[in-house]
Amino acid sequence: MPRTAASTLVSPVPRAADSDRRRTSASVVLRSVLEHGPVARSTVARLTGLSPAAVTEHCARLAALGLLREEAAPRRSNGVGRPHVPVDLDTGRFVVGGVHVAVPYTTVALLDLRGRVVARRELKHERPDAGRVLARAADGLAALLARAPGRRPLGVGVAAGGWVDRDSGTVVEHELLGWREVPVREVLEDRTGLPVHVDGHARALVGGERLFGRARGSRSVLHLFVGNMVDAAFATNDEVHHGPRSQAGAIAHLPVPGGTEPCGCGRTGCLQAELSERTLCRRARAAGVTDSDNPMHVVAAAAAGDAVARRLLVERARATGRAAGLLLDVLNPETVVVTEVGAMRFDDCLSALREAAGKRRAASVLPTSFPDSVLAVAGGSVMLDVLFRDPLSVSPEAI
Repeated sequence: MPRTAASTLVSPVPRAADSDRRRTSASVVLRSVLEHGPVARSTVARLTGLSPAAVTEHCARLAALGLLREEAAPRRSNGVGRPHVPVDLDTGRFVVGGVHVAVPYTTVALLDLRGRVVARRELKHERPDAGRVLARAADGLAALLARAPGRRPLGVGVAAGGWVDRDSGTVVEHELLGWREVPVREVLEDRTGLPVHVDGHARALVGGERLFGRARGSRSVLHLFVGNMVDAAFATNDEVHHGPRSQAGAIAHLPVPGGTEPCGCGRTGCLQAELSERTLCRRARAAGVTDSDNPMHVVAAAAAGDAVARRLLVERARATGRAAGLLLDVLNPETVVVTEVGAMRFDDCLSALREAAGKRRAASVLPTSFPDSVLAVAGGSVMLDVLFRDPLSVSPEAI
């Protein structure tokens, strides 16, 4: 049959689509190894639905980038059959930098490809000037890298509270620091010479929980962050909702029925004013528990047997649970993760939080998976989320 004009116009899939498909498949393979490694390539093929040849090709490419390595000794499944050489993440070559900007201090850290903290420092704010804070963060990362010979940085993730625009890498507004339209990505890329990605800390921790924590495999996740700043993030099917200019999750000024704390916005009883660590510490000082503005001193007093400190933490956890319950009713997530100092450390605080959130859903309400490193993981998770979504974007210059 002769070829028609129409048949001659049929073309293969465009190269851009081929590239997108390769990137997506590489991401699926790398995340499968993250979850199951050390793991045989044949198992990765079965888990991902990719062909064995495609998995072998992607593993070779990811190994060439330094993200995967082969195990030294071959294994046999159940001791029979041909031996296979499992692959795993190469956690000894690369690190990512993590920066978390809190109100009293900035945390800088290095994390490996499994989200484990390799090194970290806390840099107390002498003043909250954005230029000064970011310059010290860049210097702090450089100092950590200098003490980690043989580790190569892939990039830097930055997490902060308030309104953070991920696409532009800007802190649009941070009420407590007084920051407005701070170009964090631009400043840190200039100072570090590395790729920098920026996001809100609640969204960052949703990514961390889904990659490395208890929410892995959950179809929908709500994260509630309760520190000096109070905000939330929601993810479904591996996608975090950002909204226009990444303003989703701004819950600081939700009204709390019966709330009495004055808020900087001029109203009384806003969620952040009621639950913030500043409020916790002020109440602890008024009760004679501590003379400090550090919430960990309240935690230490409670651990040492101070009944008043324990009561303050339980009351705060219960109020946090009521807020989580409201969000549960609206969003109906499969899993709720809460970052709050009392619930992270005391069973009675976690129980109070779960009860207030609603007994029917209590089992789905979990404390953060990173109680001893949550701020470091928040910063690093911003960069690691980018890496696991597009591992082929790793710069050859980093190898």
